[in-house]
Amino acid sequence: MLNKAILMGRLTRDPELRHTQSNTPVASFRLAVDRGYRANAENPQQQTADFIDIVCWDKQAEFVSKWFTKGQLVAVAGRIQQREWKDRDGNNRVSFEIVANEVHFAEKRGAPGAEPAPGPRAAAPAASPPAGDPAPGGFAELEDDGELPF
Repeated sequence: MLNKAILMGRLTRDPELRHTQSNTPVASFRLAVDRGYRANAENPQQQTADFIDIVCWDKQAEFVSKWFTKGQLVAVAGRIQQREWKDRDGNNRVSFEIVANEVHFAEKRGAPGAEPAPGPRAAAPAASPPAGDPAPGGFAELEDDGELPF
């Protein structure tokens, strides 16, 4: 069986970093993914978008919460997951989300339409791995000097 999703879109809000009871980092965010243009009588150039929930775990969660902010264009690869839950009224609900294995910057810093690169976010301090320990994507994490590592 194959379950692979690849998306590119803009973050609708800053990623939210939480920890499970066993102290495993988990980050969640939402992507606005354009569908393209759909012509209609009232507005022939109306652009539509889907809003997709994304969740990532462990080092990937710490990386995302540290470097990504609202409005950035990002590329996500992962799998689709269905969750079943009950709302406040006891009704059964189903939601779908992408469990991200990879999250990448999808635009060059300073590109037209790009948000300014913020550097590491102060709201999400994350312990740095030991020198030479690969960060998500297989690259060693550089010492934090307030700039993006490229």
